[in-house]
Amino acid sequence: MNTDKIYAESIANEYSPKDTSKVVALKKLDQKAKLPSEIFTYTFGIVAALIFGLGMCLSMKVIGPGTTAVTAIGIVIGVIGMLMVGINYPIYKKLREKGKKKYAYEIVQLAKEISEKQ
Repeated sequence: MNTDKIYAESIANEYSPKDTSKVVALKKLDQKAKLPSEIFTYTFGIVAALIFGLGMCLSMKVIGPGTTAVTAIGIVIGVIGMLMVGINYPIYKKLREKGKKKYAYEIVQLAKEISEKQ
């Protein structure tokens, strides 16, 4: 198997004009299925990391008065942030599956049409 030939063909396919709008529609459907899970995951992950960081800063007395009570609150906030970070990926997988199921029939039908045409 000539890997250079396969690579060259894949690059050529990227630049070849798409004579059908079905390929564009297929890409849009794929994006529609995946985008909501990605947006949620990035947003939730950023918020979780910020909460975790706030807890770390409070517990290590970087911010706040540095009392024992604030340190304890910082530990609790940090653990909550860790839990949020930990559940982010399972939530992402569930949302991705839900999106794929929602658009699966349309995507498969369109992909069959495109593949049968060639």
